Amino acid sequence: MQQTNATLLLRNGQSFDGGSFGYPHSAAGEVVFNTAMTAYPESLTDPSYKGQILTATYPLIGNYGIPKSAIKNGLPTGFESAGIHIAGLLITDYSAVYSHWNAIESLGSWLNRHRIPALYGIDTRAVTRVLREHGCMPGKIIINNTEPEWEDPAATCLVREVSTTEVITYGDGRYRILLVDCGVKFNIIRSLLQYDTQVVRVPWDYDYSADEYDGLFISNGPGNPALCTTPIAHLEKALQGSTPIFGICLGSQLLALAAGAKTYKLKYGHRSHNQPVICHENNRCFITSQNHGYAVDFNSLNNEWTVYFSNLNDHSCEGIKHRSKPFFATQFHPEASGGPTDTAFLFDHFIQEVARYKNK
Repeated sequence: MQQTNATLLLRNGQSFDGGSFGYPHSAAGEVVFNTAMTAYPESLTDPSYKGQILTATYPLIGNYGIPKSAIKNGLPTGFESAGIHIAGLLITDYSAVYSHWNAIESLGSWLNRHRIPALYGIDTRAVTRVLREHGCMPGKIIINNTEPEWEDPAATCLVREVSTTEVITYGDGRYRILLVDCGVKFNIIRSLLQYDTQVVRVPWDYDYSADEYDGLFISNGPGNPALCTTPIAHLEKALQGSTPIFGICLGSQLLALAAGAKTYKLKYGHRSHNQPVICHENNRCFITSQNHGYAVDFNSLNNEWTVYFSNLNDHSCEGIKHRSKPFFATQFHPEASGGPTDTAFLFDHFIQEVARYKNK
């Protein structure tokens, strides 16, 4: 393991010293924190973390290494995308010696291979307290005294950097689902393929207004949703019809913006595997997995829409639903990988709406 001295510098001037165990290169991004205890291979490959320096609040990271992956339905198992999307990783204790039946390499080796810097020995509790008080902020990982320029992911349309650039088809089922890839987590595709579906994955700015499909799916993704003007314009047209629409995470924000609502940046975001939400249709509580820094302003929704779910911690909007058409979206991840799958039934609901629409 490398022993290079390194520093985390926050925009407010605070700094934290540690050691480097990833790629020995400086980096900049928005510093955020995740409270999950497990599933770091899935989290680090989640495209929604693009441009962010991730602080892992669980103290021990790396003890089960990186799993061996196989290709199933055209997708690698164990990961949420084809690469690592974080700008950097911050942890307290790094376990260089890993132990798991399916592991093939250490976390440090994997990060180094993908050219991602990572620091250990960081007081992540102190970093998290700063972010809880001041909110997520720009930061720098400084290695070998090489200091990069500050970066603000909120000022860039990150979706174009994580979306597919070609049309890819998975499965050959009866129901044709057009999936707009804004940085899709692979487990969304895996979840859809559990049904009698054909999933057509298209680029984030793809114009599908002339395409034939039985259901429209808008994926998760990184960054400021208001900068995604092209997919919002395409959604505005889709909302004039009655084809079922399901959005997750960024997809929820884009659907709301297309419907005329507004979004806003959360102080420190929701990034964990244990966020409680309440469903307003039946007053039931569910534990969910989340990763987002923006939310829908429910006060800006027009009368055609209603709040579907709310967060029980800060009461922010966690889902929206059209009152008469089969359009709905959630801010959390029903397909969670890792994390709880309490709300996986929403995929059932979507496919039922798709079948009802197709049978008409």
